[in-house]
Amino acid sequence: MKREAWRKYLVRLMLQRVKQEGGGSATRVLVGPIKSGVYRLPYSIRILLELAIRNCDEFQVKSKDVEKIIDWENNSPRQVEIPFKPVRVLLQDFTGVPAVVDLACLRDAMNSLGGDPNKINPLVDVASSENVVQANMELEFHRNKERFGFLKWGSTAFHNMLVVPPGSGIFHQVNLEYLGRVVFNTNGLLYPDSVVGTDSHTTMIDRLGVAGWGVGGIEAEAAMLGQPMSMVLPSMVGFKLTGKLKDGVKATDLVLNVTQMLRKHGIVDKFVEFYGKGMSELSLADHATIANMSPEYGATMGFFPVDHVTLQYLKLTGRSEETVAMIESYLRANKMFVDYNEPQVERTYSSYLELDLKDVEPCISGPKRPQDRVPLKEMKADWHACLDNRVGFKGFAVPKESQGNVAEFTFHGTPAQLRHGDVVIAAITSCTNTSNPSVMLGAALIARKACELGLEVKPWIKTSLAPGSGVVTKYLQKSGLQTYLNQLGFHIVGYGSTTCIGNSGDIDESVASAITENDLVAAVLSGNKNFEGRVHPLTRANYLASPPLVVAYALAGTVDIDFETEPIGEGKDGRKVYLRDIWPSNEEVATVVQSNVLPYMFMATYEAITKGNPMWNQLSTPSSTLYAWDPTSTYIHDPPYFKSMTMSPPGLHGVKDAYCLLNFGDSITTDHISPAGSIHRDSHAARYLMERGVDRRDFNSYGRTFANIRLLSKFLKGEVGPKTIHIPSGEKLSRYKSEGHATIILAGAEYGSGSSRDWAAKGPMLLGTKTVIAKSFEQIHRSNLVGMGIIPLCFNVSEIRPGQDITVETDNGKSFVCTLRFNREVELAYFDHGGILQYVIRNLIGGRH
Repeated sequence: MKREAWRKYLVRLMLQRVKQEGGGSATRVLVGPIKSGVYRLPYSIRILLELAIRNCDEFQVKSKDVEKIIDWENNSPRQVEIPFKPVRVLLQDFTGVPAVVDLACLRDAMNSLGGDPNKINPLVDVASSENVVQANMELEFHRNKERFGFLKWGSTAFHNMLVVPPGSGIFHQVNLEYLGRVVFNTNGLLYPDSVVGTDSHTTMIDRLGVAGWGVGGIEAEAAMLGQPMSMVLPSMVGFKLTGKLKDGVKATDLVLNVTQMLRKHGIVDKFVEFYGKGMSELSLADHATIANMSPEYGATMGFFPVDHVTLQYLKLTGRSEETVAMIESYLRANKMFVDYNEPQVERTYSSYLELDLKDVEPCISGPKRPQDRVPLKEMKADWHACLDNRVGFKGFAVPKESQGNVAEFTFHGTPAQLRHGDVVIAAITSCTNTSNPSVMLGAALIARKACELGLEVKPWIKTSLAPGSGVVTKYLQKSGLQTYLNQLGFHIVGYGSTTCIGNSGDIDESVASAITENDLVAAVLSGNKNFEGRVHPLTRANYLASPPLVVAYALAGTVDIDFETEPIGEGKDGRKVYLRDIWPSNEEVATVVQSNVLPYMFMATYEAITKGNPMWNQLSTPSSTLYAWDPTSTYIHDPPYFKSMTMSPPGLHGVKDAYCLLNFGDSITTDHISPAGSIHRDSHAARYLMERGVDRRDFNSYGRTFANIRLLSKFLKGEVGPKTIHIPSGEKLSRYKSEGHATIILAGAEYGSGSSRDWAAKGPMLLGTKTVIAKSFEQIHRSNLVGMGIIPLCFNVSEIRPGQDITVETDNGKSFVCTLRFNREVELAYFDHGGILQYVIRNLIGGRH
């Protein structure tokens, strides 16, 4: 039956469509009989339902899939599998370049296997490139000319691909402020926006009522080529917000409370949907901060339905009145709009949580994980407890007699000291907070008051400001407050994650030496991740805080302070200044936001997406369908995934005679598996580049495999670093790959948590890893492993999970049973083909696309 026939059939179940008439705001609603209970489904589940109905062709999406979603309440506990075809795919730079490399390589493979290379085209439309400010732009284009040129080639060689030029903002924020449609209008057919992105914080878009979450780059590539993503129909946590935040409490304080509550509740692989009148008391940017942190509290998505706050934001960010009216009309007609002045339909959720906003208090989180919230009033005591506690997420095991040690050093000719808890990095960074006007202008107001009172930041503290959007620069400058941030050292260094993802740059050598002696000096950042070794290799203690608190801790110079009873510093008149003396009220912040955050700023910022910038526009690229790989390139290479590929799949297979490469405990993140950062001068990569004539000043950032200096393998009995023990020689190195041996990795719970990095699966695959056996996996990383043909296994415990039991036998005669973490039938097909991309290419050539 043709697609249109299926649409007519399925409209009898639920489908409602709204069509614009004559380009005006009038609408006509086409409503078929509604199955009982559909309106009680969570908003986000109804978006999945609409997607299934609209794409139903009885091949990739079947009518029974629609029925599964309609009966969500009964099916979600049963781990039922459904297809998901997002409207858009979003690629950020770090994973976007490898994805385009894979697409180019897929074209080569299609060509060599006798297929049409032009079939390799993304069916969705966005790739985004992270940017820096103009002061650094020339250096970036010098370092990244090949990468930027490659992306520009991709924007012309592949259809339906938009590349956001450098200079536009971090991709989560560009998505929220510009790219997010909320409702699409395609030739008069209106339907909800949905997106997957190659970064875990794609979830920021959930605040616009857009269903979106992070996936691995490998899975995104398959979605770009029309392959439906198979997902388990999720359980839903309904999170009710009531009340109003107390004066002085910031969005970051709220999100750290939410993160702790949801982590405790247990929501891995679930959707969270927020509701309640408390939502109307918060700005959209506050909500977006919560949505952005979904990976930190473990959810696939933190969803907020569209309400009047959403519509106000759409107008503020330059969406036309006509577009906003169309969005509101469509959503109201389909009962997808929340009007707090009208009675609300009680929705069904799998479980419920509730938070009264008045109970939220100022806090920070750390020192090693975002879910470890510490109320600000308890921070000093908590820090001293961390010094005492045994080594772990909340401990450093510093002997009592050493806790008062002082490291003396000279900083640019000036005597200086460092103690445990002293701050050496203070960074306002990452899109989680840095595009929220209330916290950014709040931090700037603190800076102004501090400067007026004569407070200063110690010169050896590395301060930086990296907003998520160029709009932030405009409103900080218009308000006149950027001057005071600059005075304290918080100059704008770029737009993006910077310190949050480890791109904090070098620390002054004198400070680095003092750190090495003292070992526990702290970093404070406004980001969303603070895993050990991520922010900077030399800072073991890293705390997440709101931008205002980042400024406050920079002024104090230490986290070993009770802000309530101890002064933050001494003013120019010798008077002690406390945090309360410089902390702005909510009313002060709101007044500054209202006067300085204006629609023209958003429209002016995003002109660059269509106009580009001079350096981008001057890049010349070939117009060929196939990419001309440069064998001498030190940047972009033809990957080896398809070199020996044939049209016949290799088939299902086991793993025999494998050696254990690494043996980990819990919470091994993608920062451990594939740390991203600068290329160290003494690294193998540095030697490789210098041997090929690359000057050190031209080194860029990169992702490595198992190269984190804080990596801890149980084989090394406490020794920290990127090492392992070779069997049987006992040497501290690995040569299994060169010896032709397969390897496995053992791990604890939450293996692969953190940022979505497909290289964390590609790297181990290239090292010869065939399986990872863990207590549990982070969902995106597990998917990436499957996509690269690596078998994910879970140690068999009392809980019941989908998948069959697998017996693992060791060479000493012992064996144990694991659960095969191929969660969906299609994942077995991927494994049968040797990986998801091999599966897609064979289907394209075989005409099953």
